[in-house]
Amino acid sequence: MKVLFASAELAPLARVGGLAEAAGGLVAALRAAAIDVTVLLPDYGGVVLKREKRAPLETPAWTGPMWTRAGTHPTVGQVTLVGSAELARPNPYVDATGIGWLDNDLRFMQFSAGIATIRDETRPDVVHLNDWHAAAASALGATPRPTVLTIHTLGYQGVSPPHWLGRLARRSEDFEWWGQTNPLAGGIRLADRVIAVSPNYVTEMLREDSGMGLHEILSAKGPSLVGILNGIDATEWNPQTDPHLASTFSLAALEARAQCRRDLMDTAQWADSKEPIIGVVSRLVDQKGIDLLLDTVRFLERMPAKLFVLGSGLPGLASALHHAAAAFPERVYFHDGYDLALAHRIFAGSDLFAMPSRFEPCGLAQMQAMRYGSIPVVTPVGGLVDTVIDADGSRAGTGFVSRTVDSAGMVDALHRAVRAYKNGRRRQGIQKRGMQHDWSWQEPAERHIELYRDLAEKP
Repeated sequence: MKVLFASAELAPLARVGGLAEAAGGLVAALRAAAIDVTVLLPDYGGVVLKREKRAPLETPAWTGPMWTRAGTHPTVGQVTLVGSAELARPNPYVDATGIGWLDNDLRFMQFSAGIATIRDETRPDVVHLNDWHAAAASALGATPRPTVLTIHTLGYQGVSPPHWLGRLARRSEDFEWWGQTNPLAGGIRLADRVIAVSPNYVTEMLREDSGMGLHEILSAKGPSLVGILNGIDATEWNPQTDPHLASTFSLAALEARAQCRRDLMDTAQWADSKEPIIGVVSRLVDQKGIDLLLDTVRFLERMPAKLFVLGSGLPGLASALHHAAAAFPERVYFHDGYDLALAHRIFAGSDLFAMPSRFEPCGLAQMQAMRYGSIPVVTPVGGLVDTVIDADGSRAGTGFVSRTVDSAGMVDALHRAVRAYKNGRRRQGIQKRGMQHDWSWQEPAERHIELYRDLAEKP
């Protein structure tokens, strides 16, 4: 089976958020299952490929000159980079100030046009598009193929000026959106299957209050809309072999984890303490609810607990975290930016892991935390509901779920988690249940393959 897989991100070549991790993990699992996957990624520049072959790409005149660079990457394997002068940028989406590139509509319409050209040339069994950046490919080119569209988040739809409707060769009416062009809406309408990245996210998508304006379009898909929970790269996220850790550890040798905890204490310059460390690894954006977490800082001494945060994003949220760290240096530590090695150390060294998300289509960090024995404390949204079982409501509990999506709910959930942490036997039971679960991509990949086969076999 031949699958053409297109994404704006793919770890580690282009990594901004969960899309990169999900795309990279799924591609690796599909290839391990002997699926012939051609990966298409925008050529943002800076990626060196072995045995590279460069070729011009015939696309509509409005795209300007385009090309491909195909070759092998030591981590990803075979990949095809789709290039144009506009696509090459230091960040896929935003400038140095965090503002979206003003020509993102052109850039990702170019990417979609490149996908369509390659699809027409190669005629794969299935085309798998990811998010709005690739969705317009369904209305470009000459020869449609069975198409899957995965929605990693409804919050980003790529709404663009109306002139793009005239450049979509087929079914442009499906992309019309209140006088504008909506790539994600059109992609949903034209896809043979739409995948949401967790079963609970499907439920949320179909509600008016959380469907981001697309609930009716999604409802019309009926059984063609399915939820498949993401996985994590169990090779990269493995506490037994992780080179970033002060000490590797396993479920059978959990005591070695204490050295990872000590490592975080030393990094924050905190005095030795038995108080639990609450870890956070997050983008600093409204979706992630970091402001809700900031509201819990004044309760840390009373819990008692310490907060160790790694993240980058909105300047206002970063400033507020810097202020909290300066005001409560023995309670709050903030590393501004993204540091992959430090992220691994936080998962391994924190006792609890907070995710106060306002919405979370799947979430990967809670799975990574459980893999490393850090107990997640999450809001009741999206994939967090599918992956974290509240330990106060079930003997099979793997974490703590806030009852509400607000700061009061997070304070209550953190208080409950800290109480459980103080009971060593209970704490270890929760930790071990999370560590024992298979969070890998094996089962999600099998479900994708079943879906591909179903599409490819239809007349």
